[in-house]
Amino acid sequence: MGKRADFLAANRGRRAPMPGFVLLVRERGDGDPAMRFGITVTKKIGGAVIRNRMKRRFRVLARELLPVHGVPGADHVLIGRSEGIERDFGMLRGELEKALGKVMSRPVSQAPQKRPPRKKPAAQKPVASVQGAGGHRPD
Repeated sequence: MGKRADFLAANRGRRAPMPGFVLLVRERGDGDPAMRFGITVTKKIGGAVIRNRMKRRFRVLARELLPVHGVPGADHVLIGRSEGIERDFGMLRGELEKALGKVMSRPVSQAPQKRPPRKKPAAQKPVASVQGAGGHRPD
């Protein structure tokens, strides 16, 4: 995946949060059985060296586990978390297997729904102050 719109669309799909990452999965519905994956690690996690190391580790995991445990015809996105920086690779593998299992166990209809927008309370009009009866100033 390379387009920002694909990542934003995946954000509307199913999610499985884990200590080292968040997995987003969204079925495309275009009839193509290919599994696509994307990886994102923000600058809050660390510098370029740390981010690139995380992305390399995620790439290896995705190439290993998605053909076996992934959802055909879906986009998979891994979002790195700060706990995943120095996490043991075996633990990350186990967490990704668990996350893919969680996502596969729920039907598509149970994807998170958007909340309806909140209604704002009606603005109250300010009350005009009355200075005196008859509209004239007292002496």
